[in-house]
Amino acid sequence: MKVILTTNVKKLGKIGDKVSVKPGYARNYLFPNNMALRENKKNAEYYEKIKDDMKKNEEIKLNAAKKLINDIKQVKIIFNKEADEKDQLYGSISKKEIIDFLQNNNLKVKSDDLIIKNQIKSIGEHSIEINPYEGINEEFQVTVNKN
Repeated sequence: MKVILTTNVKKLGKIGDKVSVKPGYARNYLFPNNMALRENKKNAEYYEKIKDDMKKNEEIKLNAAKKLINDIKQVKIIFNKEADEKDQLYGSISKKEIIDFLQNNNLKVKSDDLIIKNQIKSIGEHSIEINPYEGINEEFQVTVNKN
């Protein structure tokens, strides 16, 4: 199914792109979230009318993402966990724990925007990546201390 994107969608395209997606993805995700329009003559004309508004919305999202990255830089992500004598954690630190930690500091990060390259299973410094907007990637350090 051909659609016209009304917002930037990660791993799919930028605003205004005409892309081909599976019908279920369009019906169940893109259309209900107002992220795309079905590609036809009427919608192409409608998109031309609302293009400026959409670009302004994307700019607002971009600025919010930059602000979020700057705010996260101000916070030290530190966890105190139980570990054995070899400094291995009993379990690991999950995305949810990191998101909850950031949320307690009034920083909203979506699960899709948080990338943990290597599982955090030991004491020390670990790097994670936060990608709140297309093209904005920032690496952060997570410190795990022994309890």
